[in-house]
Amino acid sequence: MDPVDLALMLLRLAVGGTMIAHGVNHWRGGGKIAGTAGWFESLGLRHGTLQAWASVVTEIVAGVLLILGLITPLAAAAVVAVMLVAALLAHRPNGFFVFKDGWEYVMILAVVAVVLGVTGPGTISLDASLDIVYDGWIGGAVALGGGVLGTALLLAAFWRPQRDDAPTAEAPATEAPAAEAPADASADDA
Repeated sequence: MDPVDLALMLLRLAVGGTMIAHGVNHWRGGGKIAGTAGWFESLGLRHGTLQAWASVVTEIVAGVLLILGLITPLAAAAVVAVMLVAALLAHRPNGFFVFKDGWEYVMILAVVAVVLGVTGPGTISLDASLDIVYDGWIGGAVALGGGVLGTALLLAAFWRPQRDDAPTAEAPATEAPAAEAPADASADDA
């Protein structure tokens, strides 16, 4: 067995397994779909339940495809898209380091996914068995370009963060001036 093919299989298993775990956690973990939907909405994504299910399906399907080594560049593009959305919306404000909830971890998963697009899945894969390996510049372009395009489309369609200057339910848009208080109200009435 070629050590490079074994290494590629190990990378696919690690990233694919991680993606499946993320998808299952968004689906069945602590807050389940409702909690995931609420979290996505708190990040500025509209239609939180739709986003939660889309995330679950994307992560699980991409993970399974990577493990199988099937349509690897498209599976890698899905990983890049999910990780790029996570980096931009959830982790970017926290800086680089993962121990501060930064974007370090999601960046590594996205880069490994692009590398798998470039290298291809190796011979221990369904792509190789079916003779449908797309690697090199084409595989890398599909992985990176597809991921970036998917992220851009999702954000354009669903990201509507609340502006800091927008009124909220807790605070009125403007305070009424004191002069507008009723004329008969006075401190003596208390």
